[in-house]
Amino acid sequence: MTVKERLAAQAAEVEVYLRERFGARMRERGVPEGLLSAMEYSLLAGGKRLRPCLCLSFAELFGADRARVMPFAAGFEIIHTYSLIHDDLPAMDDDDLRRGRPSNHKVYGEAGAILAGDALVTEAFGCMSRAWPGIEADKVLPALAEAARAAGAAGMVGGQVLDMEYTARQGLTLAELAHMQTLKTGALITSSCVCGAILAGAGEEGVARAREYGEAVGAAFQIVDDILDEVGDAATLGKPVGSDREQGKNTYPSLVGLNESRRLAEARVDAALAAIAAHNGPAADFLRELARYIVVRVQ
Repeated sequence: MTVKERLAAQAAEVEVYLRERFGARMRERGVPEGLLSAMEYSLLAGGKRLRPCLCLSFAELFGADRARVMPFAAGFEIIHTYSLIHDDLPAMDDDDLRRGRPSNHKVYGEAGAILAGDALVTEAFGCMSRAWPGIEADKVLPALAEAARAAGAAGMVGGQVLDMEYTARQGLTLAELAHMQTLKTGALITSSCVCGAILAGAGEEGVARAREYGEAVGAAFQIVDDILDEVGDAATLGKPVGSDREQGKNTYPSLVGLNESRRLAEARVDAALAAIAAHNGPAADFLRELARYIVVRVQ
């Protein structure tokens, strides 16, 4: 299979879990149907499921059973979905489309979207905790702490704050842009890799390699996302092209141009490959192919 096909196959595993386990648990607990509808509208709208796939792949790389890691991996997709719902709100990025469909708040209203996001992010950690008792508590608890840090004020939320502060700001440096994107996009991607290693009992060296890979891939992913906003097409992206420019956002292309942006993305992919150079096997091969695939989309 091609890397795109392998990614789709792994995403399908996550999709089954989200549909059959997460949704079923919500209904068993009597979650109001209107709230659950808003949650599932965004959670089950498709997507690459990149973050849970990274978590599962790093767990497999270090010898863990993928099925036991699945609840934790799925939690990353739930956190990611909440962030997309809130990012699209009028008070944030004010986007009307997400994954080719009306944004959550365009269907359920702003209050409904806010509450759906709130519900998803809190339920995500409950989902992650169900990795225990299949995985020992002394692995699950550190992984939960890592995921919470990445999703919170020192990670994704902090990055969103900086993104808003930096919009339309003149004279932003490349270092400031990189730091903001490391938090907003990179933190959750990195955490997905790190938590997979932690849950597999990879040890300090293995966790460090997972972090290096995640940081490099997260940076490359965001640089490519910036490029695609300039040169992609709406049908592929599932959202309007050029929205970053219209909103006055600072991006890699706006600071250093498209060619240099491509070079920087390729350099980050090289760093990701170096981080796992010592590893072999199907999981390592997939992680290498996935890193390369990120930049192929803009070459």
